[in-house]
Amino acid sequence: MHELLLVEDDDALGRGIRLALEGGGLRVTVCRTLAEGRRTLEDGAFDLLILDVNLPDGNGLDFLRTLRRDHAVPVILLTANDLETDIVTGLELGADDYITKPFSLAVLRARVNAQLRRGTPAAARYEAEGLSLDFDRMEFQRDGQPVELSKTEQKLLRLLVENRGRTLTRAQLVDRIWTDGAAYVDENALSVTVKRLRDKLEETPSRPRFIKTVYGLGYTWAVN
Repeated sequence: MHELLLVEDDDALGRGIRLALEGGGLRVTVCRTLAEGRRTLEDGAFDLLILDVNLPDGNGLDFLRTLRRDHAVPVILLTANDLETDIVTGLELGADDYITKPFSLAVLRARVNAQLRRGTPAAARYEAEGLSLDFDRMEFQRDGQPVELSKTEQKLLRLLVENRGRTLTRAQLVDRIWTDGAAYVDENALSVTVKRLRDKLEETPSRPRFIKTVYGLGYTWAVN
């Protein structure tokens, strides 16, 4: 069952979206204000957020800006603003898609399904062999004790966990983690980040159970 959160103050539109999307393994929770949406998002695990930009208690773009500090949930923005600058602003703040009003419910349903097929929240929470990793809340524990991870370490860890059982090459990891537009990234930075993660998560870092080196290729998360 996919859980979708809709933050929309127009009752009629909210009901229409809910009727159009629910069923077939998708459940929709509707909130009418940013405050209600924030509380609901904090209390539950959602696979997708549909967020209206103009709401009675604030601007959805401001909410998105703060949301992206600690949440990776995919976001589709809904707005009557169809200027190119508005669209660019929404995407640069971290929106995954942007739909202007009025819109076809069939198109919205197709966009929602496209986001869900990506499976980005699949590793929002992971537990195995003494590790408890909550990527949305940025809370990580080993044997019940909190573990502090840097943003780079979190990015690497999430990539490995989401692709557990698969080998990710060093080039793939460097490209996905260091996405700040730098023309050159020293691959030694990846080796250093892997070592730091092992030191924090592995019982015996020199004989890792979780982050395995695939010699000549890259790394894999070895525990399902």
